[in-house]
Amino acid sequence: MIRPPPGRRADYRFFEEITTRWHDNDVYGHVNNVVYYAWFDTAVNAFLVRRGLLSLADSAVVGIVAENGCRYHASVSFPERIGVGMRVTHLGNSAVRYELGVFRENEESAAAEGYFVHVYVDRVTMRPAPMPGTVRAALSDLRVEA
Repeated sequence: MIRPPPGRRADYRFFEEITTRWHDNDVYGHVNNVVYYAWFDTAVNAFLVRRGLLSLADSAVVGIVAENGCRYHASVSFPERIGVGMRVTHLGNSAVRYELGVFRENEESAAAEGYFVHVYVDRVTMRPAPMPGTVRAALSDLRVEA
């Protein structure tokens, strides 16, 4: 199996800046793998909230995580600033696939790359629901060919 090379900053459409925290490191001296998933969640939801596309308390239709994964290329440790790059590679009726890259400050190659699938559901019934049009329009701007 041939491992693809790390992605580049230019491959991503939106970036969320994050500062690592002391407790992100594990006993091996680098950021623990579970923290990367929190960064992915933070980047996606920051994008949605800041654009008024998601109200954490009031949105009738919300995206929940149905699937995720990550490949690691290089270690990240505290203290560092990172950028989480985001792009969309699938935009369905009620699902979206985000691809995310973690970039150390001033580095062009991703330290890690992952994906995050949101399925939109009715908040009350938790059954699949069509993605709101405003969300679809904003995510279309992040769309790239897979």
